Amino acid sequence: MLARRALPAGRLARLGATPDLHHGLPGEQLRVGILKPGGEYTIVTLPLETYVSRVLAGEAARDSPPAALEALALTVRTFALANRGRHHADGFDLCDQTHCQVLRPATAGTERAANATAGRVLVFHDKALASVFYSASCGGRTEIPSAVWPGAENPSYLPSHRDAACGGAPLWSAELRSSELVRALRAAGFAGTTLRDVRIASRNASGRVARLRVVGLRPDRISGQELRVAVGRTLGWQYIKSTVFEIQKNGDLYRFSGRGSGHGVGLCVIGSARLAAEGRTVADILGRYFPGLTIAQSTPVPSPIATPAPDMVVALPEGDEGERAAVLKEALRSRDELARTLGVPLPPRIVLRFHATTDEYERATGRAWFTSAALIDGELHLLPLVILRERGMLERVLRHELVHVLTDSVLAQRPMWVREGAVAYFSGEQRPSGAQRPAFKPASRASCPDDRELQLPVSVGALSNAHARARACFAQQIQAGRNWRDVH
Repeated sequence: MLARRALPAGRLARLGATPDLHHGLPGEQLRVGILKPGGEYTIVTLPLETYVSRVLAGEAARDSPPAALEALALTVRTFALANRGRHHADGFDLCDQTHCQVLRPATAGTERAANATAGRVLVFHDKALASVFYSASCGGRTEIPSAVWPGAENPSYLPSHRDAACGGAPLWSAELRSSELVRALRAAGFAGTTLRDVRIASRNASGRVARLRVVGLRPDRISGQELRVAVGRTLGWQYIKSTVFEIQKNGDLYRFSGRGSGHGVGLCVIGSARLAAEGRTVADILGRYFPGLTIAQSTPVPSPIATPAPDMVVALPEGDEGERAAVLKEALRSRDELARTLGVPLPPRIVLRFHATTDEYERATGRAWFTSAALIDGELHLLPLVILRERGMLERVLRHELVHVLTDSVLAQRPMWVREGAVAYFSGEQRPSGAQRPAFKPASRASCPDDRELQLPVSVGALSNAHARARACFAQQIQAGRNWRDVH
């Protein structure tokens, strides 16, 4: 058994730590999904400190000094406990991939760092567990969360500031052909086959790419982070390593030249290792990257896997995790509002599963990508966030599918047009206009679509037409004074 080495009291005091930090928590465990070839998970249960030592082996910079490992250990443990249950829909707490935290066999150094900080976490003013992040390299400047994940909160302890310790390392470059970029963007849901140009449209305050034009595709704009994620998921994460980059075009070849690695929010692993090598303490390092946080003894929290399931579970792929809080907030708001309108009780549990690519969505649902979402075996499957957001569809699609959840038990035996009509009516969807207007006259009785038109549409236009006709049929009976439960 390795001897436990406590952090010197001076280090704790300088970070504002509580004075009673002297023991780890015995028995704290996590259920971890270990990804196997083929995409299946093996679930193992690990003691918390074993988990921390193995994550340090997977995430720390090579030859990190002890102070850097201990600072990262506190960050890793805080992240793990704050995100426990992230994979609730899959039956475990956290995975062993970059989607959560990477695990490798522990070393003597990582075990010492885990033991030296055992049981301690980072907390904010009210002693609540902090929501922390870290990346391999901030590229010379850390980033605020909302600049990476739209809708994310920007707590004061996650500022954007220059990081001389990182110094912009590593420098990187990658070349991608137009056809490769098209493949990555089409997998994310973009339409079109010819990419004529990729141009940086704007940068944010930290110098990272905020928006790009992808000329020739639809939509024709994408955020820098979403391009990085789209390329990473389809082609590999070794190409566009961060959003601090320039683009040069030569024929159909695009050269990306940048610095840093990862999203840049929170602790910079390279920067912290260099600070530790200069003799900086754990408190110095954490104070630089998480100003205002304190160290405290964590309180044992049972795994949500072993407790009653939360009533709303959001499953997000790698690259989108920072948007969990914003998506959950919007989904809960829409669910509660629709339940009041419909006069129905809240469902016991809803799972929202966003897919990484359109191909993955189609494989999971058996539906064409343009259907956007589907209710399968009690889970709501949705297209990638990037395409729903770029097309301004996220809120509408969430409302559409939540009406299904709230009404389908009552309308389950009715024709499909009744169910889809109720959804279109109560989710606030309007009939299409102009060239997309369906072939029926509003003043006369609408021709209600059959189930095949709604289940197996031949195109986006055909599906839009069928939904509009279903809505019109449903609205006619509501306007005649019939309760939605009695439409048939």
